[in-house]
Amino acid sequence: MLRVIVLGAAAGGGVPQWNCGCRICRAAREQPGLQSSQASIAISIDNSNWFLINAAPELRQQLIDTPQLHPKAGHLRHTPIAGVILTNGEVDAVAGLLSMREGSPFILYAHQRVLAILKSNSIFNVLSEKNVRREAIAVDQSFEPTLPDGAPSGIEVLPFVVPGKSAWYLEGHDHPAGAGNSDDGDTLGLRIEDKASGQHFYFIAACARVTPELKQRLHGAPLVLFDGTVWRDDELIEAGLGVKTGQRMGHLSMSGDDGALAMLADCEIAQKVFLHINNSNPALLPDSPERATLQKAGWQIGHDGMEITP
Repeated sequence: MLRVIVLGAAAGGGVPQWNCGCRICRAAREQPGLQSSQASIAISIDNSNWFLINAAPELRQQLIDTPQLHPKAGHLRHTPIAGVILTNGEVDAVAGLLSMREGSPFILYAHQRVLAILKSNSIFNVLSEKNVRREAIAVDQSFEPTLPDGAPSGIEVLPFVVPGKSAWYLEGHDHPAGAGNSDDGDTLGLRIEDKASGQHFYFIAACARVTPELKQRLHGAPLVLFDGTVWRDDELIEAGLGVKTGQRMGHLSMSGDDGALAMLADCEIAQKVFLHINNSNPALLPDSPERATLQKAGWQIGHDGMEITP
């Protein structure tokens, strides 16, 4: 059975953000139930071997908070984590890799453009390639991650391009993958399937717009975990929290004619869960009109520790 655990559901900075005094962060400091770490999930089909999708900066604490990811009893050193799959090179997707430097082997799967970013930054050399093998994944080519003993996992992963952008810290700089490369691969969605049962779901932590191709891909899906960064495109500016729109950051809004609620309304998705939610997003507040609107549309707000079966 395919199992999904949401390790973190927030966008960059988490909720509350360490230096933010907005009304949502203030509320989260007083109400632990509103708190959320940065977005990452864990998946398994046997409850013994797990794969992480992205590695949030708080990964160490996320693993401590998730018993399924603890070392096996009676072992001096052990991890049930067989691999990590990256969907982009943003800080909130890769920084947690540095918390996995203590010598346990696993495989790191990412598009060549993201692997080039890691290779260009020597701090990631703490992940010795003798223990952490880096494997390139390709757009629209399915792959089956392997278990620690080299056996097939029984999980099929299909990476596909979604509209987005390169990591913001690369703006104004040459991409480590080279100027001649297409930017396809900087922002990926994943279709993840249990090969035996056919259970599957989609993971899309960043998305700048919903294209006709993406709508067709998601139509009839049993479960979609989707980018919920902002409620409205200009909310950071209106709240005085920043100068960038959601689109400028590579994220579409939940609301509006071109937002996720409207664009995916007729896709007949059985379970719809927002994650990668920014601390500025009023839908985080359970009693807000924004939360009522998305719930009426059949969406849920993801939260740390949430377990889902497609």
